[in-house]
Amino acid sequence: MKDTPFRHFNLVGASNFRDLGGYVGKDGRAVRWRQIFRSNHLGNLTDADIAILRGLGLRSAFDFRGLDERGEAVCAIEEITVHSLPVEPTVVATLRARLASGKALSSNDGIEVMRESYIGYVRQNTRRYRSLFAHLLGDSAPLVIHCTAGKDRTGFACALILHALGVPEDVIAEDYLLTNRFYRRDPSATNDLPYDVRQVLGSVEFSFLEAAFDAIRFDYGDLQRYLSDGLGLGVTERVTLQARYLEA
Repeated sequence: MKDTPFRHFNLVGASNFRDLGGYVGKDGRAVRWRQIFRSNHLGNLTDADIAILRGLGLRSAFDFRGLDERGEAVCAIEEITVHSLPVEPTVVATLRARLASGKALSSNDGIEVMRESYIGYVRQNTRRYRSLFAHLLGDSAPLVIHCTAGKDRTGFACALILHALGVPEDVIAEDYLLTNRFYRRDPSATNDLPYDVRQVLGSVEFSFLEAAFDAIRFDYGDLQRYLSDGLGLGVTERVTLQARYLEA
């Protein structure tokens, strides 16, 4: 019996770098290991980190950072093909605007704005996620999906991938919440928001992800219609995706 590959890579210069493999999907077939990874940004990798990731044979990175964010930290592995799928950040700017208006912010404000941002992934940025799936249907793996923190824009993308592969909802939720175990906030990052608000922004909770799926159900009727009409995953495309990323 062969050992199960480990899911989380404890890198020095990147946080929350993990493998989506091993989860049981459609027809009892497991998601293939070492094909799809997720992370925060790849701009601070050490030489040792780069050696580890090169050993994975990474070919592609799908970067959901906004244009300014991307310019601040360029991918440190030159041979990886980087695809920019910008989903511009809104959370901090929205909270700062509330603060500037004289409102005293609490953790509830952070939770509300985080949920609103996830709704925006569906209502303003579905075309970016559709582009990701078009690449997934091609020959892009092994690949890594990331944004700045690798927890929200990336977390929604990975939840969609696991759904499309037939992974059960409770397992998808568990994978999403692993961020709270493995994500490390950048200690050099400055933020003028109150401490309890920063705590919300530095973590994930299932209600964030559920806000996006509530928007999907409201706008599209159900997830299957969103997969087909929003993301371009009809029956043929889903079969192709599952053949590529699930074990035989």
